[in-house]
Amino acid sequence: MNATLPVEVQPQDEFNQKLIENVHPSNWINPKPQGRYNLVVIGAGTAGLVSAAGGAILGARVALMERHLMGGDCLNYGCVPSKALIRAAHAAHAVVEAREFGIEAQVPKIRFTEVMKRLRRVRADISPHDSAERFRGLGVDIYLEEARFINSNTVEVAGERLEFKKAIIATGARAAAPPIPGLTEAGFLTNETVFALTDLPRRLIIIGAGPIGCELAQSFSRLGSKVSIITDSDALLPREDREAAAILTRQFERENIAMVLGAKIQRVELAAEGKTILFDRGHGAERISGDEILVAVGRTPNLEGLGLEAAGVLYDTKGITVNDHLRTSNPNIFAAGDVASRYQFTHAAEALGRIALQNALFFGRKRASNLVIPWCTYTDPEIAHVGLNEREAQKAGIDIETFTLSLEENDRAVVDGEANGFARVHANKSNGRILGATLVSRHAGESIGELVLAIQRKLEIADLGGVIHPYPTQAEIIKRVGDASMKSRLKPWIKKALVKLFQWRR
Repeated sequence: MNATLPVEVQPQDEFNQKLIENVHPSNWINPKPQGRYNLVVIGAGTAGLVSAAGGAILGARVALMERHLMGGDCLNYGCVPSKALIRAAHAAHAVVEAREFGIEAQVPKIRFTEVMKRLRRVRADISPHDSAERFRGLGVDIYLEEARFINSNTVEVAGERLEFKKAIIATGARAAAPPIPGLTEAGFLTNETVFALTDLPRRLIIIGAGPIGCELAQSFSRLGSKVSIITDSDALLPREDREAAAILTRQFERENIAMVLGAKIQRVELAAEGKTILFDRGHGAERISGDEILVAVGRTPNLEGLGLEAAGVLYDTKGITVNDHLRTSNPNIFAAGDVASRYQFTHAAEALGRIALQNALFFGRKRASNLVIPWCTYTDPEIAHVGLNEREAQKAGIDIETFTLSLEENDRAVVDGEANGFARVHANKSNGRILGATLVSRHAGESIGELVLAIQRKLEIADLGGVIHPYPTQAEIIKRVGDASMKSRLKPWIKKALVKLFQWRR
């Protein structure tokens, strides 16, 4: 039967048409099942695509089902379009920064329509990687319809029943809408709709100060919106290192992004001045108005319509319940990605998809808990983190040493005018082994991998000092943190002894 597109993608221009023809073709004909599958995968986001492709390449008979757009959030509503928007915002801000380098430039004229057109174009250009045609070419049976379990080893999709030996659920998650009175009536944007904008909101209110909220707040501000960010937390990025969040706060202040922290939102109203949020910060009622409201306050798993009860798969409001091997309460069904993980990142979904595939097809004992998963918030400066922070180490009863170097001590950062940040590494005090790290720099996401590898390989912090970096680079600060740890071991009594030794050797 022909697949139909359940949700319209806006605007209907040539780029979105190209996107749709790749990730949910209008003329797609679902295959006819021929016998039992080794593996069925529900959901064609990152975790689903990785596991389906891997199974087919290894020779398994695989079916992949997607009710909406292949590529999932990352391609369509997340990583790809958001980074395209962030890049445009960087370009606009570079003109503003030019004066610092002795270059006089005019105030940039931002054509938001063209910004969004480029966003749609690059997303469409990337979409063949996640396309139905590509995965059919890999040997995967693609069903572009909603799938549901009808028993413990059978899925129904497009009027057909598919029996399976193993299954992986990778249906992902979507933006959560907070139960704020009047919000639905006033109308709001999420990451699923904000990239469909063609006109720049003159005033934008963002509810939520997590990574998505902060990234989009800075981007829209740099593109010309008057942005206000409102949150019930007492700081931006509450999961991050407090000093890192403070650097971003000061940057937002410099860029005139309004921050309303510690606010309890009472309701939303449509008023003469626009969409209005009424809130309380403990000293009486306040209000803030804008032309659009963007909600960025977390995610909710996509569980509806899957027939999990029929399959004997346990779940709760946080997602599908899995063990460390990503196996559900049905031993033949696994789950991976945002629908079953607290790490809701594309790179985490890819790693978890690989584990689910190995454990499903090869009786593997791969453990999700062995993964070392970094993350990065792509503000300017970027904030990247991996492993434990100080609070988590204290909670676990681990005695740590922390070494921090400011980017003001890094020659390349100073030359580039990008010294607004630091490198911080936490090590086990008893054996020097690296337990966690935070980088704050314009390119932190590009540099954190070295520290991920260090934790994976159980390296000591002093080992960082032995890694030779090209000079000058900002990543060289990681080596200098290792040097600082070595310098800390040079106790006064050792120094005195060495002084006497070298005097004797003269």
